[in-house]
Amino acid sequence: MGHGPHWGMMGDSFGGMGPLNIISWIVGLILVAVLVAWFIRTNSAAKARNDPTESRRVALDVLEDRYARGEINREEFLQKKQDLNG
Repeated sequence: MGHGPHWGMMGDSFGGMGPLNIISWIVGLILVAVLVAWFIRTNSAAKARNDPTESRRVALDVLEDRYARGEINREEFLQKKQDLNG
């Protein structure tokens, strides 16, 4: 038949795949993982923009960080916090 003794048995060490095919699969899997991570991150950011409660929580986190770093004083912090909480 001309196919050798291991035809149909995946006789080489790569299970029938050459080194270039293995590299292609690895690159493809990495690409899929990156796309999934991007999709999740994009949807999370969009959800935060559309959810006023989430947006307020993020704003309060930023405000607390600024206060902790000393960028704003106590009075500014309390006034801005009150403004955010309505």
